[in-house]
Amino acid sequence: MTAKLFEAALGVSTPWHVAGTDFDAQAGTLTIRVDLTAGSRFALPGVDGQHPVHDTLAKRYRHLNFFQHECLLEVRELAIDETCRARGHDYISLAADAVGRRVVAVTEGRSAEAIGELARELESRGAAAAQIRSVSIDMSPAFIKGCTEHLPNARITFDKFHVIWHANAAVDRTRRIEQRTDCSLKGLRWSLLQDRSRLSAPASADLDALVAYMTTVRTARARVYKEQLREILERQQINVVRSMLAHWYRCVMRSKVAPMKEVAAMIRNNLEGIVAWAQTRQTHGFLEALNGLFQSAKRRARGFTRLSTIRTVIFLIAGKLNFRTINPHAA
Repeated sequence: MTAKLFEAALGVSTPWHVAGTDFDAQAGTLTIRVDLTAGSRFALPGVDGQHPVHDTLAKRYRHLNFFQHECLLEVRELAIDETCRARGHDYISLAADAVGRRVVAVTEGRSAEAIGELARELESRGAAAAQIRSVSIDMSPAFIKGCTEHLPNARITFDKFHVIWHANAAVDRTRRIEQRTDCSLKGLRWSLLQDRSRLSAPASADLDALVAYMTTVRTARARVYKEQLREILERQQINVVRSMLAHWYRCVMRSKVAPMKEVAAMIRNNLEGIVAWAQTRQTHGFLEALNGLFQSAKRRARGFTRLSTIRTVIFLIAGKLNFRTINPHAA
């Protein structure tokens, strides 16, 4: 396999072949032995026909450094997210290899055109937009439009955790509205938003008491709807998830829980991307963690101003760069 790789890279063809290689990391040299196949015949200038070889002489030539070849990306699954560049609405968008968990492209903005810029950056590095088969994004209309236009073969997946985040926000909005007239809801915020497995015994008991009144307390009903949604998205059968989401949508829309109705409408409008989660289980949660590392670095440096600096820092933090090519002693 190694010999074939070097033959292809160097343009060595029959009757010549790569007989062996010797890489010396300390000396920084790569020696490639090229030999002829036994029994080969060659043309002799001024003499007709092909003639056998009687004896050979080994010679050493200085070749162009082997690693001058352009490195191309082999990416099939992308995760795209945005992070704040500075105060206000100043953002940058990141594209990461969802399998290798490393950032592969960075650009300004979080618009549909930003997706186009990411696609063009990937294209310049050998990753054609047509080869991207799956992309995980949030439910930003701009990102959806950008992926549809610039990544035509990519199946869009909406991360389950992003969907549940919206449901949690709806539960909290419902509680804020209802606690104006129901003082018993005060102090229950974290019990309503946390997973039951993380609740203490007293908090779990308080939650059970609240859910018992779900027919009259809208906050309790919102919490039940959120948990139903979580259970649906745990399933892995696409048709089952689609059918259960349709039933869940009808139940929510018949209720009087207005914030949760907004979530239901959002799910209906983005149904296929949410259903895709059941099959792909593709997430961009790791990008959220990388964004946190970038924000921490930005605070330590008292902020970054130029995009070129931001790109460099992001690739240093999350690009999984291999520095051994320039420093064999790098960790």
